[in-house]
This record gives sequence, structure tokens and C-alpha cells, in this order.
Amino acid sequence: MPLLSIVVPCYNEQYVLPLFVEELSRVVRSWRDPESNISRTPSPGDIPEVEVIFVDDGSIDGTLAFLKELTEEPACNLPFHVRWVSFSRNFGKEAGLLAGLKEARGDFVATMDADMQDPPSLLPSLYLQLITSDYDNIATRRVSRTGEPPIRSACARLFYRIVSHISQTEIVDGARDFRLMRRSMVDAIISMPEYNRFSKGIFGWVGFKTKWVAFENVERPAGESHWNFWSLLLYAIDGIVAFSTAPLSIASIAGVLLCFVAFVALAFILVRTLLFGDPVDGWPSLVCIIVFLGGIQLLCLGIMGQYLAKTYLETKRRPPYIIREQSPDHREGER
Repeated sequence: MPLLSIVVPCYNEQYVLPLFVEELSRVVRSWRDPESNISRTPSPGDIPEVEVIFVDDGSIDGTLAFLKELTEEPACNLPFHVRWVSFSRNFGKEAGLLAGLKEARGDFVATMDADMQDPPSLLPSLYLQLITSDYDNIATRRVSRTGEPPIRSACARLFYRIVSHISQTEIVDGARDFRLMRRSMVDAIISMPEYNRFSKGIFGWVGFKTKWVAFENVERPAGESHWNFWSLLLYAIDGIVAFSTAPLSIASIAGVLLCFVAFVALAFILVRTLLFGDPVDGWPSLVCIIVFLGGIQLLCLGIMGQYLAKTYLETKRRPPYIIREQSPDHREGER
């Protein structure tokens, strides 16, 4: 019987995790019920065993306590096996995804958030589409951003529009980390040793045949999102730096253009001085030019600094995460 591993990164999700486990349990039980109307696999033998790997990303609420309860009695009535890993501190969602993929033992691996914005009810349909086709990856994307602040939605669309033009890696607008992959694709992702990870770009970079499934945005039923405007902005910058060198080219082009503008301005001033003398006025425009050129220089230095910083972090060869504790039945290296 095939094994389906579901990777769920968690950070301070004590209020939404019970709802997630309840909904996932309902979906798995209905999936195995021959009389249910849920999307069916070609034969009952193709319905997989399910394991769920929760990755606690250094939560400071009751998330870890809840995960420990799931692996203790009387939680044995769950329709799936539960394992968990807890980090020594908050390393970020990218580290959580990587740890979960490394822990997954399944022939098929799904990644999804615990906030219920990735509907568990879609899992049977994604699995059916995967095993009845030659696709390696069934990925989801949101077709709407209902419930999001307008500024955040506009910035997100702008990011996808920019990155699609400056990167050779496909990053689809509205793409979620909610997807179902074959083992071959998961192994390819794990084999990438980079410290600075941007999963949406990595999923596209490794290739493999991908089918996109669209769904309407779902709002969180409990808790609050840990992503604010600035954290999303920094995450977007990480994504651009990780999968495009276009900003470096833009900085070089800007430097060349400004040198040309400076040469033209110098020629103009020289001709004006020879023809009309050297007037004293004009200092406001001169200050504006100096400030503008200084800003461009700092911008270019900042762009180069981003790439140097990423290179610096890569050369340290620090682990992307440190495990503090894990579920008792963990057996390293076994799948």
C-alpha cells in the first residue's frame, strides 16, 4: 500500500491546530469510506496510508504540547500516523519545510500550512490527479485574495509580475506551498544544500512536470497570520536575490546611464560657461543632482550587499535548523 506523507510546518498555531487535525481526520476517514462522495482513487488498494509530520518552528505557545498529546494515548484513534519535530528556536518556514521533507518516508509527499488556508479537502483530488497521470507534482494556486488587505494583495501581485520577468525560474502568481509530489521530486529538492532557501523558486527550479490547480482563497478560522508587510517584503527580496541576478545588471546599467547623463551635463555647463559666463545661481538644482546620484549609488551598493550577504551566509555552512526534540518513534533515515 502506498504511503502519503503530509508535511505541516507550525509556528504558534495552538488555536488552529485542533481544527486542522479534526478536518484532516474527517477527510481521511471519508476518503476510505466506499460510500462517500469524495474523489476516489481507481481502486481501494490505491488509497494510501497517511502519515503527518508536524514541524514545530520554535513556537512559544502551546503548539508543542498539543503535538505531544497527539502522539500519546488516547490519540491512537486518528486515521493517520503522527510524528513531530521541534526546533531549538524559530528558524523560519523554509527550514520547517526542509526538515519535514527530510523526515517524510512516503512514496508521495504533500506540503501544506496548518492555518486551514490550504484546504485538506483537496488532498484526495490532488492524489487522484497525480497517480492517474504522468505529472510529478500537483501544485495549487489561489485565484483570489479575498480577506487580504488591499495593499498586501497589490504588493504580492507586483512581486510575482517582477520576478516572472527577471528570473528564468517559473514562479506562478498566487502559488501556494500546498502541493503533492512524487518521491523523485522530493529527493531532488532535498539534494539542494543551499542555506538561503526560497521554496517557491526551488519547486520551479528542480523542474519535473507540474500541473496547477486553482482554488478560491480561504481565510484563517482561528489565530493570526505571522506574516506582516515587512516580513513579506524581506521574503520577496530573498526570493528575487535567490533566483535572479537581474538586480546586479540593473545596478550596472544604472551606473552607465548616470555616467552618460553626467557627461552630457558637464558638456552643457562647459558650453554655457563659455558663452554666458559662470552664473552663481543654480545651486538648488545642483543639490538635487548630488542627492539623486548619492541615492543611486547607495541603492547599487545595497543590491550588491544583498548578494554578498547571501554568499557570506552560504560560506559559513551552518545547518538550516537544529532539532531540539522529536517524537519518540522517530527513526532517522528510515522511509
